[in-house]
Amino acid sequence: MDTRALLETVELETAHDPRWAVVWLHGLGADGHDFAPIVPELLQRGWPAIRFVFPHAPVRPVTINNGMPMRAWYDIRDLGFEGTVGDRADAAGVEASVAQVEALVAREGERGIPPSRVLLAGFSQGGAIALSTALQRTEPLAGVVALSTYLPLASQAEGGAAERATTQPVFMAHGTQDPVVPFAAGQRSAERLRAMGFDVEWHAYAMQHQVCGEQVRDLGQWVARRFAA
Repeated sequence: MDTRALLETVELETAHDPRWAVVWLHGLGADGHDFAPIVPELLQRGWPAIRFVFPHAPVRPVTINNGMPMRAWYDIRDLGFEGTVGDRADAAGVEASVAQVEALVAREGERGIPPSRVLLAGFSQGGAIALSTALQRTEPLAGVVALSTYLPLASQAEGGAAERATTQPVFMAHGTQDPVVPFAAGQRSAERLRAMGFDVEWHAYAMQHQVCGEQVRDLGQWVARRFAA
């Protein structure tokens, strides 16, 4: 896999000449089309012109799925969340995907949208990469959204975040009945991030591994505050 190649993306612009960008990472086995339908549900009157960027993850074998190749941001070696949260993820895959996301953020800069006006969002595995990227950012993003997810390689993250990384606000949300990423794993990850100094807004919903209308509403309000700031 060539991590230097820019990922293929699905892009939607809410108006001509966007001044803000949202890079949104899908979950395991999905693709960039998965969250494109959320755009009209999320948008609010008065928001600036936004470019939504939905990249396709690379295709790779996934251990927990009998090695079947699928779109994945990293390999998942086992189903367990015992011990340190997130140690089931392969470090090389996480780092490669972080580099590919950074390339997309850099491209937005080339198109006139600096990191300070880029929001990075992700669901499940995509949310894990969003959090990993946030930890390493020396030039802060406008904010990070992590839905139904956890902090991968948390034991490695205990050394702390990059300088100025903790100035990035974080929105985290999780279903209390999530059978894929346990609710407790998400909670522990939020606590770790707060301990590092991140401002984490945490939301819990009576749902499984999914997104609900109430969550979209709450996220929209949080995003609106980022625009106002």
